[in-house]
Amino acid sequence: MSTQAPNMEAYAKLQIVPNPDGTITRLLKLEQVPPTPDLSDPTLVFSKDVTINQSNNTWARMYLPRQAIDSPNTTTNKLPLLVFFHGGGFVILFSPSAGPVHGFCFKMASELNAIVVSFEYRNAPEHRLPAAYDDGVEVLHWVKAGNDEWLREYADYNKCFLMGSSAGGNLAYNVGLRAAVDDLDPLKIRGLILYQPFFGGVERSASEIRLVNNPVIPLMATDLLWELALPIGVDRDHEYSNPTVGGGSALLEEIRKLGWKVIVAGGDGDPLIDRQRELAKLMKEKGVQVLSYFDAELVHVGEFAPTSWLTPFFKTLKSLMLEPVMDK
Repeated sequence: MSTQAPNMEAYAKLQIVPNPDGTITRLLKLEQVPPTPDLSDPTLVFSKDVTINQSNNTWARMYLPRQAIDSPNTTTNKLPLLVFFHGGGFVILFSPSAGPVHGFCFKMASELNAIVVSFEYRNAPEHRLPAAYDDGVEVLHWVKAGNDEWLREYADYNKCFLMGSSAGGNLAYNVGLRAAVDDLDPLKIRGLILYQPFFGGVERSASEIRLVNNPVIPLMATDLLWELALPIGVDRDHEYSNPTVGGGSALLEEIRKLGWKVIVAGGDGDPLIDRQRELAKLMKEKGVQVLSYFDAELVHVGEFAPTSWLTPFFKTLKSLMLEPVMDK
């Protein structure tokens, strides 16, 4: 544990309270939305909860567009598969059942006509990194095994994409690095969608300085999140936080060889925007096919606001998922 006095202003901003044993008490309570698993329901998208690892209390909420039920079930019209990791700085409980997360995944499944697997991983500081990365790889192996009838009946295993928002974007990136050298056959990952991915570093970026008191994620809050999430004894220049250091960037060569497509999305209203631009630049330098999708007005966790930018963004994602695949 850190010997420094805790920044209680940052704890208050994040609505968490430190406990003597190194755990935290979370005060933020988000509305919880139940799934809709009944296939006779008139909803546009069905959803249900499934257990991934009972010992670790990891689970997922799956989303199946009604169109999959209404259309003839053939191998040629199976749906792309999107594995989604929610945000929360690895610390805040933004679970798949939380209202904003559920609504976003429901909309994605409907707009993209894709099966979405929204995954709940273990949180820090009770389970520091790389626990969430381990969980992310485990859910891919769960999907690979075809442990659910919706996957077996309706998912196109040849078109899987990993997506994450904020800390989930960091998770999708790091799980993607592992998956690139893992045996997931018959599951074929085709790309990463990194939406406002959460990265950091010891040296302050220009956007962090410019938006030091950002109302959504001020710098003191991101510093505390990293302090709670990273392994004890390391700083923000650890490879989990800073993708430009360590051995992670070497694995980008494997992603290049596999021909994955990567979308890095962010906005100028986000203190993390310079980190996101830096990541996109690094990946391009490694020869990875990267589309930078940056919006001047977008703020952090902008997917939860009813803004017009989502429509063209979803159109870009749908085009990516519909592209013909070419195995390397």
